[in-house]
Amino acid sequence: MNPRHKILVVDDQAEVRALLEINLGRMNLHTQSARSIGEARRWLAASPFDLCLSASQLPDGTGLELLQHIQQHHPHVQTAMISACGTPATSIERLKGSAGDVLRTPLDLTHLRDLINRTLHRPVGSDDSPLLGDSPPMRTLRRHIGKLANSQAPVYISGESGSGKELVARLIHARGPRADQPWVPVNCGAIPTELMESEFFGHRKGSFSGAVSDQPGLFQAAHGGTLLLDEVADLPLSMQVKLLRALQEKAVRRVGSQQEVAVDVRILCATHKNLQAEVSAGRFRQDLYYRLNVIELRVPPLRERKEDIEPLAKRVLQRLAAEHGALPTQLHANALAALKDYRFPGNVRELENLLERAYTLCDNRLIEPQDLGLDDHSPTCAGAGLAQVTDLDQHLRQIERELILLTLEETRWNRTAAAQRLGLSFRSMRYRMQKLGLD
Repeated sequence: MNPRHKILVVDDQAEVRALLEINLGRMNLHTQSARSIGEARRWLAASPFDLCLSASQLPDGTGLELLQHIQQHHPHVQTAMISACGTPATSIERLKGSAGDVLRTPLDLTHLRDLINRTLHRPVGSDDSPLLGDSPPMRTLRRHIGKLANSQAPVYISGESGSGKELVARLIHARGPRADQPWVPVNCGAIPTELMESEFFGHRKGSFSGAVSDQPGLFQAAHGGTLLLDEVADLPLSMQVKLLRALQEKAVRRVGSQQEVAVDVRILCATHKNLQAEVSAGRFRQDLYYRLNVIELRVPPLRERKEDIEPLAKRVLQRLAAEHGALPTQLHANALAALKDYRFPGNVRELENLLERAYTLCDNRLIEPQDLGLDDHSPTCAGAGLAQVTDLDQHLRQIERELILLTLEETRWNRTAAAQRLGLSFRSMRYRMQKLGLD
C-alpha cells in the first residue's frame, strides 16, 4: 500500500469513524475524519485527499450534496458512500450511480479492502480514472455526464481525436444504473466490412466459411449493459440499415438464423467527424442519425481548456515515474508555458506522447522546453509555420507522417482501416509507413 494515500472519512457516528480509521490504518493509509459536510469541506480545502468515504445522511445535509461539491471543486478525489444495512436496494443503486461505490455497514472488511484496491490502486491515467481538469468546460462536461448517466437515452459524443470521447462514454456507463453490467466498446472503423454483420449480431455454425461454432455478437455481449459505437461515422451504409433495424426492434438476428433475439442495450456513439455533415453528404443515414443523436455531448479540445494542461501533465509524469519505479520528473516553468502556447491538434493523447518522449530525453528529472520537441510539430500560428519552412520536401514528409500516425491511432493501428480512411491501397499504405519509418 502507498503510505501517501490519504482518506477523508465523513460520518457523524463516532463508532463508524473509529472502525474505519483503525482498519484503514492497518492498510497503511492516512485518515482524517469529519462529522459534517461543513467540516469535510474545510478539510478538503486545506489538504489533498485521494478518497472520500461519506455517510449518506449527515447533520447538515446529505452525502450526495458533499459528493457533488467534490466533483465540482476537487475532481481528483475519488468518492464512495457509506450506507446502513437496511437501506432499500433502489436507494443503493441511486447512490452507486452518483458515488461510484457503496460501503455497507456493519463493515465488511473484505468489501472495504476491495473498494480501496479499485479506487486507489487502479493504474494512473487509465480509462477508469476520472476526467482531469477544473476549467469551466470540464466542469460543464462532468455535470452533463452526471445527468446523462442516470438516463437511458442514446448519446452522441462528439469531439476531436484524442480528446477523451471513449473515457467520457465509459464514465456515463460507470456512473449509471448499468454499471455492474457489461461495458462493450467497439471501433466501427476497425471491423472489415464483410465481417460487420457477424461481429455485431453473431452467427450460427456453418453460416459462412470459417463459422465453426455458434457465436454471439456484440449486441448480445452487451445485453443489460452499454454498447459504445466508436467512430460510428465509418459504418458503411449497408450496415447502417441493419443497425437501425436492431435499434428499432430491440432485437438482433444472427447470420444464418431465422429467429430474432431480444436485447436490452444502452447505445452510446462517438466520432471525430461531423455527423450532420456526413448526413448532408449522403454518407450517413438521416434516420439512423436521429435515432443515435437523441442527446449530443461535446468533449472540448485541449486548446479550449489550457488551464487543465498542468494537472494533466502532472498525472502523466506520475504515471511514467510509477511505471519506471522512479521519482516523478518535474516540468520546468518554461516548458509548461510552451505547452500552454501549443494548439495540440492531437489533444490529450498528443500531450501524453510529448511528455513520454520528454521524460525519456530529459536530464536530472527536469523537463526543459527543448525536451518537448515542439519545434518538430505544427506551431500555434499557421503563418509562423510557413515562415519557418526551409525544406519543402521535409515539411511535407512531416505532415504526411503526422497524418498517418493520427489515423493509425484512431483505428488502433489497424493498417487496413487506416488505409481506407486515407483513401490508399493497403500496398501504398505499407510503402508509406516503411518510407517514413513507421512500420
